Amino acid sequence: MKEHKAKIALEDGTVFEGVSFGATGERYGEVVFNTSMAGYQEILTDPSYKGQIVTMTYPLIGNYGVNEEDVESREPFVEGFVVRERSSIASNWRSQCDLDGYLEKNKIIGIQAVDTRALTRHIRLQGAMKAVISTEDPDDRSLVKKAKCSQGLIGRDLVKEVTLGKTYRWSEKGKYKVIVLDCGVKYNILRLLALHDCQVTVVPAQTPAEEILNDKPNGVLLSNGPGDPQGAGYVADTAGKLIGKVPVFGICLGQQMLGMAFGGTTYKLKFGHHGANHPVKDTRTGKVFITVQNHGFCVDMKTLNKKDLEITHVNLNDNTLEGMRHKKLPVFSVQFHPEHGPGPHDSAYLFEEFADMMEEHRS
Repeated sequence: MKEHKAKIALEDGTVFEGVSFGATGERYGEVVFNTSMAGYQEILTDPSYKGQIVTMTYPLIGNYGVNEEDVESREPFVEGFVVRERSSIASNWRSQCDLDGYLEKNKIIGIQAVDTRALTRHIRLQGAMKAVISTEDPDDRSLVKKAKCSQGLIGRDLVKEVTLGKTYRWSEKGKYKVIVLDCGVKYNILRLLALHDCQVTVVPAQTPAEEILNDKPNGVLLSNGPGDPQGAGYVADTAGKLIGKVPVFGICLGQQMLGMAFGGTTYKLKFGHHGANHPVKDTRTGKVFITVQNHGFCVDMKTLNKKDLEITHVNLNDNTLEGMRHKKLPVFSVQFHPEHGPGPHDSAYLFEEFADMMEEHRS
């Protein structure tokens, strides 16, 4: 690998220097940090990271290589990847290539030898912001200007950039017929639905509610996805037309879309929730679960009608909304990722709750 000097410049004028790996070039995105110690391959291929440059807080990344089985979508979606140190050795019996080669093949720019602790602390204090990662432009002023002028996430429809655009069948057999509205769905959601006796069909995010209902599903899952939910309001419109007609389960962006469909509003978090170690309390049982999270926006629980909706989960770090359920209709959602991939399996029970809800609605 030929090393190139690289820089990541933030819109507030902060610049970090490093050495590139993977691809070369220049890419733009909102810079965020992820606190997971492992699972970098799943993070790279999570469509919810479209439009973002991901900084890993764990200092050594790439030590177990990359394989074809642990991907969470058809390709990596991050705009750039920032690490303290890229491991020069990929040692694992399942490894098929190293991280450098994987990023180069998929045209993703990586940058190492960055003070990721300083970058993370800066984001925590100042908030996530627009940035550019470059191996081509050495001029700090030029890079900062480019970062300021870049598109950002607010109001942008990133769902249309990650949804596959065609219908496909994930699993043919199962007691429950489930349609997944693909806003950037992770494969492990589909795997766990299949494990819970579901035949799973995935449809594009723009699919009308009428077309979904004509297929007579036992349930609909609104998937995770990237960016500002306000930019993809058509998904919220679809969700509103499904409510009350079929059991609905929303995950991450899916919760935000349901929140909007119920008349609530969303807002941008200061630096988002990204990682595999976020404590969430189930308000119904008092139990605390360690969850996987990846979102930069949240439903404002103060804007929800508490007569109709019950708050089921709350984030213990900042008391933001992590789950809700309709008191009469078969609809519930969570802001975190119960499908894990990577991360703890604490909240996988929610797929069983979805199956129970479909069973109750069938009888």
